[in-house]
Amino acid sequence: MYFRQLLNDETACASYLLGCKTRATFAVFEPHVDLVDEYIALAEAEGAKIVAVFETHVQADHVSGLPELVARTAATAYVPGGSGVEFEHRALRDREKVTLGNTEVEAIATPGHALAHHSYLVTDHRRGDEPWFVLTGDALLVGDAGRPDLHAHGEHTAEQMARSLYRSLTERLLALPDDLVLYPSHYSGSVCGRGLSSNPISTIGFERRHNPALQLGSEDAFVEALLRDVPPAPQQQAAIVAANRSGRPLAEVG
Repeated sequence: MYFRQLLNDETACASYLLGCKTRATFAVFEPHVDLVDEYIALAEAEGAKIVAVFETHVQADHVSGLPELVARTAATAYVPGGSGVEFEHRALRDREKVTLGNTEVEAIATPGHALAHHSYLVTDHRRGDEPWFVLTGDALLVGDAGRPDLHAHGEHTAEQMARSLYRSLTERLLALPDDLVLYPSHYSGSVCGRGLSSNPISTIGFERRHNPALQLGSEDAFVEALLRDVPPAPQQQAAIVAANRSGRPLAEVG
């Protein structure tokens, strides 16, 4: 399996290019608009085609590169069901799988940071039949959990979102094997968490033992901690969400 983690230090966003080299079918996860040329160049250098683009959720802190990637590669856009996006896409259900040659991607519903949020469990069947790593989006970060307020609105308060995230972490992600590698969508410098590590890779087991957000002992304590000292919202948050939901450039919605 081909795998590359790409970091954008300006926004502290991590994105991923991966897939099956044997079948020359690649996918991009959490594409950043500033890195579209790089995704395409890396895939072309491997003689592969980008056939899929995945988002864990509608981003609120940066403009997604999904629309441009889809336009330039004819890839299929995959987003969690219920995301409310306005562009052509495939809405993934919880536990639905997508096959990229020998690479298999399984969607795991992990709401809380956003109402519609998936983590993606990845298996390389050339290496083995158990999952190798999980892309956790903004649900579980290295050193923290995703903030619950950015997508809170109406009856879905920040507190309710935090409680949903607690269940996503304890019932879904922490049910995964300790040795599973964890790749988040943000690292130190991002406003999507507090106290994030500058090392954008961990394991489920290391976070279970050392992540402060996972050491609080109860749902109520987790919620209280997550709602305390929340960082400022991203600049242009509303316009960024509108652009990412519509699939149009930021200049057309800002």
